[in-house]
Amino acid sequence: MSDLTYQMLALVAYMVAMLGIGAWAYRRTSNLDDYMLGGRDLGPMVSALSAGASDMSGWLLMGLPGAIYATGLMEGWIAVGLTVGAWLNWKVVAPRLRTYTEVSGDSITVPSFLENRLKDSSRLLRMASGAVILVFFTFYVSSGMVAGGVFFESSFGTDFHTGMLVVAAVVVAYTLFGGFLAVSYTDFVQGTIMLLALVLVPVVGVFVTGGPAETIDSIRAVDPSRLSMLEGATTLGVISAAAWGLGYFGQPHIIVRFMALRTAGEAASARRIGVGWMLLSLFGAVGTALVGIAYYQQNPDAKLDDPEAVFIVLGQIFFHPLVAGIMLAAVLAAIMSTISSQLLVTSSALVEDLYKAVFKNDASDRQLVLFGRLAVLGIAVVAAVLAWPKTGTVLDLVAYAWAGFGASFGPIILLALWWRKLTAPGALAGLVVGAVTVVVWGNVEALSSQMYEIVPGFALNTIVAVVVSLATYKANPEIEAEFDEAVRLLGAERPVEEPARV
Repeated sequence: MSDLTYQMLALVAYMVAMLGIGAWAYRRTSNLDDYMLGGRDLGPMVSALSAGASDMSGWLLMGLPGAIYATGLMEGWIAVGLTVGAWLNWKVVAPRLRTYTEVSGDSITVPSFLENRLKDSSRLLRMASGAVILVFFTFYVSSGMVAGGVFFESSFGTDFHTGMLVVAAVVVAYTLFGGFLAVSYTDFVQGTIMLLALVLVPVVGVFVTGGPAETIDSIRAVDPSRLSMLEGATTLGVISAAAWGLGYFGQPHIIVRFMALRTAGEAASARRIGVGWMLLSLFGAVGTALVGIAYYQQNPDAKLDDPEAVFIVLGQIFFHPLVAGIMLAAVLAAIMSTISSQLLVTSSALVEDLYKAVFKNDASDRQLVLFGRLAVLGIAVVAAVLAWPKTGTVLDLVAYAWAGFGASFGPIILLALWWRKLTAPGALAGLVVGAVTVVVWGNVEALSSQMYEIVPGFALNTIVAVVVSLATYKANPEIEAEFDEAVRLLGAERPVEEPARV
């Protein structure tokens, strides 16, 4: 068989497996709670790996290695910020959010939690939150589709648009039918594949390039500054890169996994699994980029047209075609895991937070699940239209959406969980200011070139939310009682230290 045949066999087997999980999940989905949150029955292993896989996306195997290959370890500050941010998110947000969302109206989405937590009878906060999710996630899904098109273009020389449509069709199929369970369990499998691939490529690559010392010497021959995280970096540049970690607190597709945990106590086990997976994966991504620099220095006749394809190309060079096909499946897994999570959360925003907020809540569970599936399809179509021109790199598109969520929801989530005096007007004002700041700052070259838009957006959101809340605060016995109950239940649950259940 030809190399292409081996690789296609691996990819087809992977896609069939994902569709199989979707079919299994379809049979276990009977109501909106199942479709959007899996009945709050995820174990720590699935929660951790699905959160990691949906978080990292094609950025981990394409965007980050491509950036480091092109400019060096200076881009590694993004990885540092993300690792710290992910650890804090699991430590500070996960257990309390799991408890509080159940205490406060058994909320199944981030906007519904904010409305229930702050007793916002106007429903403005919920609708504004849903609108922010709809806008930024449509861009986020679009970035995944661009990554899918680039993947097929780089791997098989197919047309960009054909590859994009293939990826979109498979993801939409299992997400539309299987809902949250399908997304979570496919993410679990995808996260495992990604980790194995990210470890194998740099380890084998070091041997191919002659060993650690020879690899480092080859990188220095290209440019010694590629091995430095500080040379050529500015203070604002380091702050901007590390500030990616701030985005974790406001990513709906990640924190929804916290809400779906079986118990708050299992967050400790999930944190260790999730952060461990993340560290190994990020080291693998960085190692892949460095090995790529060394390999192409040693092989000047070889040419890499697109830096963001360095992982894909090295996998094809280093391994047997069948193994290379599995490496390609890892890239596809990273792309698809994030698209599916984002489609589902955007669907929940449309159905749970906009439709149910605007219209009377008299639809049956069956109708709501149908609306959710139609929303998945509709959002995918809009995202595909946005992705069609292939404007911007994967990293650029992800960065914009990541900042939008981090600056809009991050401060509000933290304040809602830890500060009694947050009010609905304060949360609404902060959320709007954070979102508008990202849109304005991110589209003004003179500003965005100096500092990542998440920094001013996060800061202004926090200031405005606190100031407005202090000005509008009135004691509410129901809010106080729920806050106390959430804290009490959290203290009553002992962290689970036994071996993690899947």
